[in-house]
Amino acid sequence: MHLRLISCFFIILNFMEYIGSQNASRGRRQRRTHPNVSQGCQGGCATCSDYNGCLSCKPRLFFVLERIGMKQIGVCLSSCPSGYYGTRYPDINKCTKCKADCDTCFNKNFCTKCKSGFYLHLGKCLDNCPEGLEASNHTMECVNIVHCEVSEWNPWSPCTKKGKTCGFKRGTETRVREIIQHPSAKGNLCPPTNETRKCTVQRKKCQKGERGKKGSQIQACNKRSWGSNIKKLVISFLFFE
Repeated sequence: MHLRLISCFFIILNFMEYIGSQNASRGRRQRRTHPNVSQGCQGGCATCSDYNGCLSCKPRLFFVLERIGMKQIGVCLSSCPSGYYGTRYPDINKCTKCKADCDTCFNKNFCTKCKSGFYLHLGKCLDNCPEGLEASNHTMECVNIVHCEVSEWNPWSPCTKKGKTCGFKRGTETRVREIIQHPSAKGNLCPPTNETRKCTVQRKKCQKGERGKKGSQIQACNKRSWGSNIKKLVISFLFFE
């Protein structure tokens, strides 16, 4: 009789352990199938699971899947990360990845910054810019071609020769203009910005230190010629008298 009671006790104990293990296993399956808010949820999650992270977010937050190794984890953020755009729906706000050639975007059809090797044009990322535009490696955008622009010519400089403005008959004069807009890579090049031409030196008396060598010879020659003419006049006057 005593042995029979002991056997019944062990049978009941084993049955209770089996029931307990079944309840625990059922509880784990329920947590995976019907996740609820738990101590393991990150801030911002409305519902989550230990394996998949956030499954839904609190109001106004965006749901995004982050890849960690071979699996994706749900995360709730106040704004979408770079390379994603946000869309708000009645039941969820989610972040969607931009196109492969797009670094940042406003929506799936409008890119705001392209990845390296592509140029932005009207919300699209192109590897070559359309005709009439050129690629800017500074902004990574397709921009208008810029042609050179120059100012009007400045007045001609004084006629000079060897840095002097007197004592010579022929010299040169120069005029210049300035570049207002430098051209872009495909723009028209700038025309010459200076011109030089031959000119006649204005006839005037040289100041001291200005006279050129040739001018001095001319002055001396003129003096000799003037003296000779006076002598001829005097002789002619005496002869006819």
